[in-house]
Amino acid sequence: MNHYPTSIRQVIRQLSKLPGIGEKTAERLAMYILRSSRSDAEQLARSIGELKDKVRLCSICFSLSEEERCGICSNPSRDERLLCVVEQPADMVSIEKSGAYNGRYHVLQGALSPMDGIGPDAIRIKELIARIGEGGIQEVILATGTHVEGEATASYLLGLLEKFPVKVTRIASGVPIGGDLKYIDQVTLKRAMETRYAL
Repeated sequence: MNHYPTSIRQVIRQLSKLPGIGEKTAERLAMYILRSSRSDAEQLARSIGELKDKVRLCSICFSLSEEERCGICSNPSRDERLLCVVEQPADMVSIEKSGAYNGRYHVLQGALSPMDGIGPDAIRIKELIARIGEGGIQEVILATGTHVEGEATASYLLGLLEKFPVKVTRIASGVPIGGDLKYIDQVTLKRAMETRYAL
């Protein structure tokens, strides 16, 4: 990498900070950007700037949005009686792509992981309990991952939700143990949503 001019080395260094991007891939991406037209490179830079300027968390479900309320929370045709709890916005997007669900969401922005210092106060559990406490929700679907942290989070939430008059279900068949929702195909996710079970 030291053989490149400073400006190229800086781009490679920045790109290699991205998850899953090693130095070789970062180098290829930097060379691609260099070969691209100036307008394409500027559009990429503008898009990244707009991403940082415009995207925020929805004030209701904590998914990603450019408005105070995301498109799902502001959509009156969604079933307000159903609330699907997921770890990350990418999990919500995966469920949406499956077409199997027409309720609302709550994005925890993580999962419980005491080993990593992530306790209940570090994710959006208080906000979830407040939403359920307002009433109107009849079923809470726990769609956290099936990895250890996701299962621990689902178990913790089940304990908290016992005091509320809501049905609590868990996504079911087809989602492998240790699976990450964003990597599971839509047919499998659709089946998992349709065959969720009571806890």
